Amino acid sequence: MAYISLIFVDVIVPLLILLGIGVLLQKKFEFRLRPIANLLTYCFLPSAVFLNLYEAEIDAGLLGQLVVYLALFVLVIALFGEWLSRFLGLAGGEQTALKNSISLMNSGNYGLPVSQLAFSANPVGVSVQIIVLVVQNLLTFTYGLYNLRSSSKSLVEVMRELLRLPVIYALAAAFILKMFQAEVPRFIMVPIEQLAGGFAALALLLLGMQLAQIEIRSFHRVIAWSALGRLIVGPAVALLLIMLLGIDGVIAQSLFIASAFPTSRNTATLALEYDVEPELHAQVVLYSTILSSITVTFVIYLSMQLF
Repeated sequence: MAYISLIFVDVIVPLLILLGIGVLLQKKFEFRLRPIANLLTYCFLPSAVFLNLYEAEIDAGLLGQLVVYLALFVLVIALFGEWLSRFLGLAGGEQTALKNSISLMNSGNYGLPVSQLAFSANPVGVSVQIIVLVVQNLLTFTYGLYNLRSSSKSLVEVMRELLRLPVIYALAAAFILKMFQAEVPRFIMVPIEQLAGGFAALALLLLGMQLAQIEIRSFHRVIAWSALGRLIVGPAVALLLIMLLGIDGVIAQSLFIASAFPTSRNTATLALEYDVEPELHAQVVLYSTILSSITVTFVIYLSMQLF
């Protein structure tokens, strides 16, 4: 019980506090949110992604073992989101919100602190989460971005927009530098570290500002189905794949826990950036984050019992 309380107090409560501050700031000052979203997407996010990957200690053998699992997990979850959206008869922005909310997880400012707490005595668990974070970033700015823009843009146009995003080049630069074991000069690394340090706070403040503009008159059905898909179906699929592939130990624990994280806040940020049902995306992220305080703690407990 004390372990569960630690997770809630050390991870969930800080997120909710930042969301609350964002709500209060927006109520008082009525900021224009689009420029803030642009700042986050084009400046803070690339820095955070670069730094996370560049500083991660990832063993080559570990990376190879995870490739098959992550490929299968991403495929199954994406197909489930596609099927569910068709089954519910959703279209346009509602369909996008459901598919992205199920497929894209908050592996950054939520996932890393949870992993650091759960695996404080075993850095392998945190390394696994770093790999999941990289995959999720790639998925967000490929599959997630395509879902947002496919209704009004062709695949070629979406790919052109993708190539204009600096996060893609941040990922490529980090991979190349790690491959050649090149050291980034300190005068470049310092501003990157400072920007990366502000990313999580600014992202959550922006989400809170979005929520401040929302009048919740009814509980949209997409919210309920997305929570079911992200917080229940996601861990169930992960558990099945882990058992089928014979993964065990700390790696199995870390992958199982990572599958339970709530919807990525980047879904709301990108939805605001491209004006695709931004209020619905923001509500989905909010409810998913709140409900995850229950589901994530249960999955952590279950992972320790099973593996």
